[in-house]
Amino acid sequence: MGLGIFGGSFDPVHNGHLFVAEAVREACDLSRVLFVPTRAGHHRAAPLAAGTARADMIRLAIAANTAFALDDSDLADDATGFTADLLPRLAARYPGEELTFIVGGDSLVRSRWDRLETILDRLAAFVIAPRGDVSQTQLDAALNDLAPNRRAKIRYLDLPLVAESATLIRARLAERRSVRYLVPEPVYRYINENALYR
Repeated sequence: MGLGIFGGSFDPVHNGHLFVAEAVREACDLSRVLFVPTRAGHHRAAPLAAGTARADMIRLAIAANTAFALDDSDLADDATGFTADLLPRLAARYPGEELTFIVGGDSLVRSRWDRLETILDRLAAFVIAPRGDVSQTQLDAALNDLAPNRRAKIRYLDLPLVAESATLIRARLAERRSVRYLVPEPVYRYINENALYR
């Protein structure tokens, strides 16, 4: 049993995130999955919602699953937003835990991962969930230069494609359209009560 690390902006967290986290937890026999929102990612625009709001939404979304938890390490003022800098913090916070990092295939292909080798060296596994229109050929190309021992840590999950995306949800909210059933009900209420993404 190990600890899953699910990093991202979660702007907002949605049902697709929860499905992927549960599928990885089950497939990799993880004791828990930590949702780790980033203060500011380097491969996309800054999150629209404040870190505190995104953390609140995660807490609401995961409350019913005892195998899920929020970790706010990457929201700290001195956090860099780089996974390579986050992992030592998590290793210190959860000593003795084997860490499995969860990433969407689109993030791996469309973003330049800083110090990917260093990241892989700190992990028991690096799990890639299918996302969008990213092909296996594209994923293989993104990982082509890795040494065999690092490639051995990479695991592809065979999951149904999840249609939900935070981009779609933000766009619908900006157009004053409903996102009910795209996000967990408590998150839906939180977004409405706080007039987020309008």
